[in-house]
Amino acid sequence: MAEINMANSQNAPETERVETVWDQNRPQGDEASLSGTSGWPGGINGDWTMFAAIAAIALAIGIVNALSGAQDAAWRGDSYDIGKRLFWELSSIVVILLLVPILMRSVRRMRRTPALGLRIGIGAAALLGFSALHIAGMVGVRKFMLWLAGSAYDFHFSLATVLYEFRKDAITAILLGATLWLIESRRELRNAARAALFSPAAAPEQPSPDLIWLRDGTSRIRVAPRDILWVASAGNYIEYSLANGTQHLIRGTLAATESELARFAIVRVHRTRLANLDRVSGVDFKPSGDFELTFDNGQTLGGSRRYRSVVASLGGRITPV
Repeated sequence: MAEINMANSQNAPETERVETVWDQNRPQGDEASLSGTSGWPGGINGDWTMFAAIAAIALAIGIVNALSGAQDAAWRGDSYDIGKRLFWELSSIVVILLLVPILMRSVRRMRRTPALGLRIGIGAAALLGFSALHIAGMVGVRKFMLWLAGSAYDFHFSLATVLYEFRKDAITAILLGATLWLIESRRELRNAARAALFSPAAAPEQPSPDLIWLRDGTSRIRVAPRDILWVASAGNYIEYSLANGTQHLIRGTLAATESELARFAIVRVHRTRLANLDRVSGVDFKPSGDFELTFDNGQTLGGSRRYRSVVASLGGRITPV
């Protein structure tokens, strides 16, 4: 019987108000959904495209084999009978295509198995299973179709016949498996490249999270939060006082600045002031409930009793009110 011969085969929009700026935004479009599959046969696009390609190649090979077999028979003086030979080829091809998902699962299992011995075992089991199912399915399809046509099919079952079919099945399974392995390797490399491209680790290097940018109009000033002693509201502006004595007046609101600086332990200690608790070297609580902070450079800043609990953990003498 002539069989298939696979050997021939996202910057965030800037707000109108000018305030403390963080260079942590990513442009729109940096996120992209990664294409993938959920496994065969429930996969998306890629698996079915691959299956269609294999089916087309197998069909073409089957037709060529049938035509060649018919021509060889005619040269020997036998009946050309292209229809019968096409039936033999296509009945085998249909079963092989139905078994491709088994080969795919076996290939994926082998790729996930690091031990060489286990890989060989999985491959051998897949090969034996593929051949057994192919022979059984092919014979079943031929018997059924010929029975519908009022005829019969005899497989001539014997060890020699089974070995003959197994030899061809082995070549077919190995070639299909190798093809699927290469396709799966390419897919994994492509997905890994896309994942690396869109992962935060692969994003363009961002400024240190310990640095912030102050911006007023076209002016931009880079400041380390550690250098900020206090921040105060000044009408429509925010005044930043640094440890080296410099001050920066930035247009903005104290509420927005408080929210942005909270993670640096720069917190509100007065209705109009924020203080950097990491730079506080002393705190003096007044009988009124208010308090005075002393920074590590000697400067002082007053705080109101409303925010007394914020600095209570820093120590000092707490006078009952």
